Amino acid sequence: MAARARRYLGGTAATRRRHGPIGQAAALAVLAVLVAVLAGGCGSESSAAPGLIDAARPSSRQPSGSGARRAKVASAKPVSSAPLVSAPGALGPSWRPVATVAGQPAAWIAQRAGTTLMRFDQRAVHLALHAGTAEPSGSGWVDAGQIGRREIHRVLAAFNGGFKLSYGSVGFMANGRVGVPLASGLGSIVTYSDHSTQIGAWHAGVPARASKIVSVLQNLGLLVDHGVPARTVEGCATACWGSTLGGGTDVPRSALGITGEGQLVWAAGTSLSPAALARALVSAGVQRAVELDINPQWVAGYLYVHRPGGPAAVPVVPGQHGIAGELLAPYSRDFFTILAN
Repeated sequence: MAARARRYLGGTAATRRRHGPIGQAAALAVLAVLVAVLAGGCGSESSAAPGLIDAARPSSRQPSGSGARRAKVASAKPVSSAPLVSAPGALGPSWRPVATVAGQPAAWIAQRAGTTLMRFDQRAVHLALHAGTAEPSGSGWVDAGQIGRREIHRVLAAFNGGFKLSYGSVGFMANGRVGVPLASGLGSIVTYSDHSTQIGAWHAGVPARASKIVSVLQNLGLLVDHGVPARTVEGCATACWGSTLGGGTDVPRSALGITGEGQLVWAAGTSLSPAALARALVSAGVQRAVELDINPQWVAGYLYVHRPGGPAAVPVVPGQHGIAGELLAPYSRDFFTILAN
């Protein structure tokens, strides 16, 4: 093959002497190219001169025609940030994903010892506190009483708020507006302007310094603190954790907690003591939690399955009394929504 290349160039010792070192270098360069071309003709592609070979024949690995157009369209398709929510079906103790945002799991559900648990990843979703149509008093509250147009296509879930605002040991602030003054020491669910939520005792853990506060719901003391139920959950059910209809201990109860990784956990059931509710939260990894509303008329949670005509509410607590309108119609009390970021 090299001899063929020399003959092709007509190279002789006399010719090389006549052209000198520069001519010799040029000849060697041309010789290298011809060797590569001839080698390709013998059945192997040379990496020394890919341009020559690629120019001679198109690569079969490159898409062409309609295939190229399909590939281009597929690569340009954006990932939707709208939530994809599914009905939970039969519940069990293991976490089951029920919602994704931008293709990533964002919400899970489980049921343990009569308690429904919903867990939310704050990297994908955020919490929003709503005033009701009657509580707190006054007009002009943003999206008062129902899931509004700003949220309707981003809502994953919603659930009840805290005690009636006339109860005492409560505080309320939504969208920067105070409905009931905040008090030190109360268990507080605090949401900041960056959409993050933290839970702790007011002025003893929350709020974070130099952070703009959007909303605060305060309700009694912390039900769980440092991953441990409050000492009063066993022997002080009614006096410490709210008056119940009929005076019973095991009634519908709900709470919101936060794990060490910053995930939010809502817990509720139709027949729970404060101790049982706290234990269920601790089993989910909750470090701090605030009890929310109690008694049948006010404990309810929903997932929202999105359809062309709008979201459809799916109750998540077996046997819950429910809220008329499922928070898609005006409601008198405060409540929370979980929204895709």
